[in-house]
Amino acid sequence: MKNPKISRRAVLQGTGALLAGAAFSTRVLASAPPPEPITPALIEAAKKEGQIIYYTSTDLPVAEKLAKSFEAKYPGIAVRVERTGAERVFQRIGQEYASNIHAVDVVNSSDAAHFIVWKRDGILAPYVPEDVGSYPPEHRDVDGQFASFRVWLSIIAYNTGLVKADEAPKSFADLLDPKWKGKIVKAHPGYSGTIMTATYQMQRDLGWTWFEQLAKQNIMQVQSSADPPKKLDLGERAVMADGNEYNIFQLKEKGRPVEPVYATEGSPLIIGPNGIFKSSPNPNAAKLFQSFCFSRDAQQLIIDVGGLRSVHPQTREKAGRKPFKDIKTMKDDAAAVEKEGDAIKARYSKLFHV
Repeated sequence: MKNPKISRRAVLQGTGALLAGAAFSTRVLASAPPPEPITPALIEAAKKEGQIIYYTSTDLPVAEKLAKSFEAKYPGIAVRVERTGAERVFQRIGQEYASNIHAVDVVNSSDAAHFIVWKRDGILAPYVPEDVGSYPPEHRDVDGQFASFRVWLSIIAYNTGLVKADEAPKSFADLLDPKWKGKIVKAHPGYSGTIMTATYQMQRDLGWTWFEQLAKQNIMQVQSSADPPKKLDLGERAVMADGNEYNIFQLKEKGRPVEPVYATEGSPLIIGPNGIFKSSPNPNAAKLFQSFCFSRDAQQLIIDVGGLRSVHPQTREKAGRKPFKDIKTMKDDAAAVEKEGDAIKARYSKLFHV
């Protein structure tokens, strides 16, 4: 597998050069705009535009279900979902802006650090959906340019047909036991925003020594954070060292032989914001879709169908899943991920020879 050829820093420099002269570097608004309700005028203007281009790293079935729900609620407005890994989303937008191409309306990434770059570049549009006004402050940008659309964890999990519950790993330290050599699958931070964020948190809390020891376990290296759960389900590996909690939920609830593990050291916390671009070709439809994404119905959909977590105060967690409040998590730090991302990917690639 090849790592992405364009770094965060390169993309930042490219878009920064494009926007030279604009106050994008450390620009801060006087205050976030007030939350805006959905009005008949907005719906009418959105219908005249007729479409939305949505770039996302959300699982395709979930993203498409979200799009279909929106289209059913607002007939006449089509949503085109462009789904790929978060790092690829970031590269693609950087390349498009560097080429003066403005094709995307709304973006979602599983790497919150991307929004720090886009905000710094001054290419995000301030817009606060009505529901976001009730979100916890730490889940909405102070200038109203993005908010937490989805929240989830990167976790350990195991195949119940290959591993007995009392023998399953309970911690990241347990994964270093020789008995797991050749039995672990893991995703790559150079492709997945979830794994990029998780790798930052893990090297901060566990140290690079842990990764050095894990690299000796002959792990199966895959790309997306959705891949380890799939390999687990197929029985190609007994344990996953990282990967999406929501994919494990989806599989387990279908009766597949997988079981989540919440490491005693804490599970990496991942936040996937949504934002609108200033250059959106369909600005009114973008606002309507953004408001829909943060509505109670859409947030409940990503919980029930997608296995995700939500910070919307009116949503309810699905029965049978461990409540979020009962899980020890590592601390998210998107600014640090943005600053250290390239160095982390380089060190990781060297350690795991991928």
